[in-house]
Amino acid sequence: MERLLERYRAPYDAYRPVICMDEMSKQLIAETRRVLPVQAGQPKRFDYEYERKGVCQVLLCCEPLRGWRTGFVRQHRTMCDWAWCVRELLEVYYPEATCIRLVMDNLNTHTGASCYQTVAPADALRLLQRLEFYYTPKHGSGLNMAELALSVLAKQCVARRLEEQRCVAEEVSAWETQRNEQAATVRWRFTVSDARVKLKKIYPSISI
Repeated sequence: MERLLERYRAPYDAYRPVICMDEMSKQLIAETRRVLPVQAGQPKRFDYEYERKGVCQVLLCCEPLRGWRTGFVRQHRTMCDWAWCVRELLEVYYPEATCIRLVMDNLNTHTGASCYQTVAPADALRLLQRLEFYYTPKHGSGLNMAELALSVLAKQCVARRLEEQRCVAEEVSAWETQRNEQAATVRWRFTVSDARVKLKKIYPSISI
């Protein structure tokens, strides 16, 4: 944890950027009755009944110091889905970076093994040579800045009924474009000193 907090304090390095990654599920919901449009003195009205259409997964990556983010919308959340997103980061969005410092939680899919499950061994090794992993501690996922970005995404973009994965992908794409044009950043003030006080339970107990 302290290693991660110290990394957040490091100056910006375009060739070794800090990228925060987090995931969330989005339930797909269809209307069962016609939505009533806006009228004078009346907002748009929805029926309380709905139809479940399954779920999709939103994987969000953000670079807090640059005010940049991108979202990947996938049907599943498997090792291969995670590895695909990582490859996109490295080869499409950061081809010039010598190393990406990737911040994420301890899901069992967030490992180098996922790359070996997805691509040829030589390609997996090539990807992993450009990655440096920083994991948030157990019960400490709030230290991942991507969790803050996901919260904003949920409130501003997908906190409503969306029927298809395609619709979610379109909404996420429009949201990230707007946020990137604004270069919306994160004002992170949580330090190692703060952690030693406020997250005391996460630290191991030492008896002398």
